[in-house]
Amino acid sequence: MLRWIVGSSLKFRLLVVAVAAGTLVVGASQLRKAPVEVLPQFTPTTVEVQTEALGLSAAEVEQLITVPLEQDLLNGVAFLKDIRSESVPGLSRILMIFEPGTDVFKARQVVAERLTQAHALPQVSKPPRMLQPLSSTDRVMLIGMSSKSVSPLQMGVLARWTIAPRLVGVPGVANISVWGQQDRELQVEVDPERLRDAGVRLDQVIESSANALWVSPLTFVEASTPGTGGFIDTANQRLGIQHESPISTAADLAKVRIEQTGEKRLVLGDVANVVESHQPLIGDAIVGDRPGLLLVVQRFPGTNLLKVTRGIESTINDMKPGLSGIEFDTDVYRPATYVEKSFHNLALAMIIGGALLALALGAFLLRWRTTLICVVVIPLSVLTATLVLWAFGSTINAIVIAGLAAALLLVIDDAVASVENTSRRVSEREGPAASPNPVRTILEASLESRRPAVYATLVVGLAVVPVFFLKRLSGAFFPDLAAAFLLAPAASMVVALTVTPALCALLLRSARSGGNGSPLSAWARRRYETSLSRILGRPRAGYAAIGVLLVVAGASAPFVGQSLTPAFKENSLLIRWDGPPGTALPEMNRITALASRELRSVPGVRDVGAHVGRAVTGDQVVGVNSAEIWVNVDTGADYGRTVRSIKRVVAGYPGLSHDVQTYSQSRVQDVLTGTH
Repeated sequence: MLRWIVGSSLKFRLLVVAVAAGTLVVGASQLRKAPVEVLPQFTPTTVEVQTEALGLSAAEVEQLITVPLEQDLLNGVAFLKDIRSESVPGLSRILMIFEPGTDVFKARQVVAERLTQAHALPQVSKPPRMLQPLSSTDRVMLIGMSSKSVSPLQMGVLARWTIAPRLVGVPGVANISVWGQQDRELQVEVDPERLRDAGVRLDQVIESSANALWVSPLTFVEASTPGTGGFIDTANQRLGIQHESPISTAADLAKVRIEQTGEKRLVLGDVANVVESHQPLIGDAIVGDRPGLLLVVQRFPGTNLLKVTRGIESTINDMKPGLSGIEFDTDVYRPATYVEKSFHNLALAMIIGGALLALALGAFLLRWRTTLICVVVIPLSVLTATLVLWAFGSTINAIVIAGLAAALLLVIDDAVASVENTSRRVSEREGPAASPNPVRTILEASLESRRPAVYATLVVGLAVVPVFFLKRLSGAFFPDLAAAFLLAPAASMVVALTVTPALCALLLRSARSGGNGSPLSAWARRRYETSLSRILGRPRAGYAAIGVLLVVAGASAPFVGQSLTPAFKENSLLIRWDGPPGTALPEMNRITALASRELRSVPGVRDVGAHVGRAVTGDQVVGVNSAEIWVNVDTGADYGRTVRSIKRVVAGYPGLSHDVQTYSQSRVQDVLTGTH
């Protein structure tokens, strides 16, 4: 089989070289479109159901909503592995984790079928909502909105009806959560004394206020059924009736007459203060030194982080001319900045490494043709492995790059050994026993080096196979690393069987003996032979040295930091900030704003934003005593010194528990602790 593959590659060597060149050019251009992110998808197949119940305590939410949904409705759905729930004031959250390998859309289908029976819940909440599927590191951007001329209430209206719908329309965006959202409401604040003096009951005020609107959610008022008698038939035509409410301001509502008051002709303004305000807040945002909104943008699994980020920024720039007076801050949290910088550093490292590799090969081989073949087949092998990973749905992330980097040594060794052996055999064909046909010589040389390489690759593959059976979080990270590590030598094997012989047939068939090689190679060979002879001459000393090294390594292992999860120097830090239970929202806002101003003054900090409590359809299921502060570190600052300064500032607030880490570390920790 190997002889046929190598022989066919030599027979059609021009075609093989053309295909290899096309793979290099087309593959390099196509990989620019591949999905890019920091970490791979490491969360299991999960479906989250949230139910808003504003006004209910945590115990009431648990009793009236969470328990009926979890135990009577959702528990036991197909493919379900684990179900978890959480109840906080005003919100029920149920998290369903499905068996490994379950398709996310199949999981959502079985949950959606059960939710059709949720009408049996008491009339104390909104209908349960199944959230969109999200990437493991779902937050793609935090956008701060602030203004000196536009009120928070007006910004809330714009965010709900204009900005959020436009951003959700960006390809790849799954959800928009708005912290500090203030929904415009006309509120009737009843004065008990004025109500008693006028002889009016509270239910009269409620019914009068509700019936004044063209539609009301209250089921016991007439306005709960709008559109009754929606047309008038005449002799010749049917005229449709459109309900148009004349009430648009608080002053209009204050003039509405109270029902069932007889000849008193009282209006709502006589017994109550009618004002324009907002709903009770379940969370708030701190943007700079002014009240504002914080939009948290989340993305779907498998989407391109850079592409989604650029789409969001382009949409915001398109909306800015129509939103005069509002300032947008897109640097509160922007992971694309870290990815862009990382790829820039990686490209620079690859260029420097490639140049050093070419110099080293040239110095050791001292043959430009041999060096050229190695310089071509090494990147071709790595690029081929990357294309295969992309074709099977893998994203380009730090774990995949780490696996390719780990396998690079095997790829270089395979390429150099194969090309050097072929070059040596071609150079030696001047002897009397050599074959006069250079192509025949290249065929035999390639088979001579490939047979042991095949067995070596199989041994490496068998040693790595157990990694694919790891469980929990390590089972999400290490298989991707192992797949990249195995694909690179496999691609190198394919290249060595096809492209390398073809290039050797084109470039080395006229090569002549190069003598003993380069002086550097001869010096290294002599030093190695001398050292090896000494070790073989005194094997006991070698065994003793190895034993000492093993003992030292075993003794120092407990003192070395260990972690099965990667840690990166991301330019955005997340500070989880929890006050004592029962802390009021205004007080939590005051403390968080004070800490934000102090953090902004730290050298090396570029931007700071924070959100307190939670938001509708948000990923935080907490009370108003919890907050998250996002600190953007300048890319040109001393990272370690800046992080230490940030930790000192946060530690200066006694009575508040805190945790400073990157968002990726936070998400990994959530998965480990089961709170994702």
